[in-house]
Amino acid sequence: MKNHHYKATIQWTGNKGTGTSGYRDYERSHTISVENKAIIEGSSDPAFRGDKAKHNPEEMFLSSLSSCHMLWYLHFCSEAGIIVTDYHDEATGIMAETSNGSGHFTEVTLHPTIYVTDESMIEKAKKLHHKANEFCFIANSVNFPVKHIPKVLVK
Repeated sequence: MKNHHYKATIQWTGNKGTGTSGYRDYERSHTISVENKAIIEGSSDPAFRGDKAKHNPEEMFLSSLSSCHMLWYLHFCSEAGIIVTDYHDEATGIMAETSNGSGHFTEVTLHPTIYVTDESMIEKAKKLHHKANEFCFIANSVNFPVKHIPKVLVK
């Protein structure tokens, strides 16, 4: 077994002068930085007093699942001789908020639209989503199934 290590720095930027003196007295703004990469401006979801113009953790979680799946999928297509020319996913997720304010994701569904170069590739291209889901590091780290409803077309 090989371990991979990751590091991200989260810096709260929402102190309006009085810190967390009251629930409404601070912003949920923060930055996410990883060495040698662009800084991401984050906040909480607007439902939790966040800035709607900034990425929130729930959106980034959903994006992580989608992009991990896509990268494995493209890898397996390449190995199988399936030529993908375009990939677009409209991922959706549902988070259930509990009565005490906590919550958890109950469902994520990926809706990728993939274009391949030949009609003979369509069926195999559809089946490879199952294999990509089995290998995706992020999907293997969650406690709910990640569904996928692919659409494969010829371009």
